[in-house]
Amino acid sequence: MVQLHVKRGDESQFLFNTTVLAPVESVIQQITAIYNGRLKVDRICSEIPELADHGTTLPPNMQGLTEEQIVDLNLIDEWEEKCVPSGGPVLRRDEIGRRNGQAPNDKMKEVLMRTVEEAKALISKKQVQANVCVTMEMIKEALDPLRGAVMIVYPMELPPHDPIRMEFEDREDLSGTQASLQVVTEEECQLWWAGKEMQRGKKLQDYIGKNEKTKLVVKIQKKGQGAPGREPVITEEQQKQMMMRQYRRQEELKKLEEGDDDSHMDSEWTDRQALRKQFQGLSNIKWGPR
Repeated sequence: MVQLHVKRGDESQFLFNTTVLAPVESVIQQITAIYNGRLKVDRICSEIPELADHGTTLPPNMQGLTEEQIVDLNLIDEWEEKCVPSGGPVLRRDEIGRRNGQAPNDKMKEVLMRTVEEAKALISKKQVQANVCVTMEMIKEALDPLRGAVMIVYPMELPPHDPIRMEFEDREDLSGTQASLQVVTEEECQLWWAGKEMQRGKKLQDYIGKNEKTKLVVKIQKKGQGAPGREPVITEEQQKQMMMRQYRRQEELKKLEEGDDDSHMDSEWTDRQALRKQFQGLSNIKWGPR
């Protein structure tokens, strides 16, 4: 299998296994699906702690308003009584006015947070160091427990406008958000290797040959953004090792230079006449008053 180390810019994303016979467009399709799937899991994992702390999201027309404004405008959250967490709610007011403050109890909160940590670990970028390739099955393995944990805590489901439910139903609206800049669609995705774009309509072997044991770093880029920066000749870890070897070499040279120092020639044990002077009683003669 060919192993691709997928990067976006200079940041590692995940490892991906394929073959030299795979069409470039097929590789792009699978890589973008995994890449965007990881982003979805990450977005859900960032929203669930807010759900655990402050309850469900308020309707869009109530978000950011003070209690006085809500009363003055005669606004009502019709989903507050429908979407009650298991075991009853605990009042934890949301200072920014985005959620209703009817939070799950500590036991239900633990269920949510434990599932979040497990999902994060499954799609973590640390999987690259562990030499674990990420697949769409792993993305599903991360999403399903998250969906299950939310259903345990909120058996009546979340409000339809809650971003977590919208993510699970693939209805998320990311327009105008920072998250939208991270998403790369299959149509706009380009795959680059060694400073060259891998063209659709070709196979990987057209670029890397027929060796199935090849390992290479590829970068995904949006159309129109130009070529991504090329990989350095040596990695950061290799540079550290080289600097360490250079330091050790310098220390060894210092010791060798100290070993060449001939100042020891002034020592008493180097005096060839010392033994004769000792027999003649001249070894301890000192001049001047005592």
